[in-house]
Amino acid sequence: MEAVLFIGHGSRDFEGNEEVRQFVEKMRTLLPETLLVETSFLEFERPTIGDGIDTCIEKGAHHVILIPIMLLPAGHSKIHIPGAIDEAKEKYPNTKFTYGRPIGIHEETFEILNTRLEESGENLESPGEETAVILLGRGGSDADANSELYKITRLLWEKTNYKLVETSFMGVTDPLIEQGVERCIKLGAKKIVVLPYFLFTGILIKRLEKLVEGFKEKYPEVEFKLAQYFGLHPKLQTILKDRVEEALEGEVKMNCDTCLYRIEAMEHIDHHHHHDHDH
Repeated sequence: MEAVLFIGHGSRDFEGNEEVRQFVEKMRTLLPETLLVETSFLEFERPTIGDGIDTCIEKGAHHVILIPIMLLPAGHSKIHIPGAIDEAKEKYPNTKFTYGRPIGIHEETFEILNTRLEESGENLESPGEETAVILLGRGGSDADANSELYKITRLLWEKTNYKLVETSFMGVTDPLIEQGVERCIKLGAKKIVVLPYFLFTGILIKRLEKLVEGFKEKYPEVEFKLAQYFGLHPKLQTILKDRVEEALEGEVKMNCDTCLYRIEAMEHIDHHHHHDHDH
């Protein structure tokens, strides 16, 4: 039997973890009935990846496909999940493990972003001359992931008619959202739409809602809108289904198992990490 183990980031926020579980329930209906489908979390929530693998094997799986429900390739997908897979390979030497890709840059993500802009009241065909969009990421210490968000921002600019589409982050790295807002205003924006590049709700989304209220008070001459995060958008299901099919067909275009950088990095990183950043 083949099993798909989805890996959510995990949050200190109950609601965010519930959204991951709801999402995986929806995914069950899109995947072949012969596949066993399980959920696990990287941190802050159980079952852990190791627990999830144990469950798959206890239920009879001989091949476990691990699919990260994560937007960008960063430390979690490059280091921590492969570390958990290494441990599982030692524990279950007769089981095949396949590691799928994170979401990354996928055509359907732009459909999701466009939907969220339209829902916030934007006219994508002819947006206001003085309207700016801030594509807002989590932010991290992985330069690769941070630069991917810039690439996505540029692609969004190419695919829409906005004059100004800026990148900002919620934490860890610059430009932070406050800097992004200041930049947009200096460039003449009279309306700013904050577009969160986040999968599910959580502590950061709730903090963001308060930040946007603060911006409205600080800059009363500027209109602010906060668009919805990805959530249970059907296109997100399409993307993850693609990632499962890639893994089932053995066509994963990223293979951390053979990455020399990871093997070297593992010597310096404890993958049993429990750090503080969160949704």
